[in-house]
Amino acid sequence: MPKLKTHKGAAKRFRLTATGKVKCGHAYARHILTKKSTKRKRHLDIDGIVKKADEKEVRRMGCFPTVAIKDLSVVRSPSSTDLD
Repeated sequence: MPKLKTHKGAAKRFRLTATGKVKCGHAYARHILTKKSTKRKRHLDIDGIVKKADEKEVRRMGCFPTVAIKDLSVVRSPSSTDLD
């Protein structure tokens, strides 16, 4: 079976947090900014977390690896005592 391709549009729009949640940017923050208040523009600049109902669909687009190794200290090289 061939490899599954990543959805490139989704790959540019979503990122993972350190805890594994999916982050995304806000809409309405690119143009026609003069009528929006400073507070509104500041809050639109902060990334949001994708809702639980939509997270499964975002992950199906292939943006993120299914299994991520978080702690590489678990993987250790064999020492001289292991070779006996």
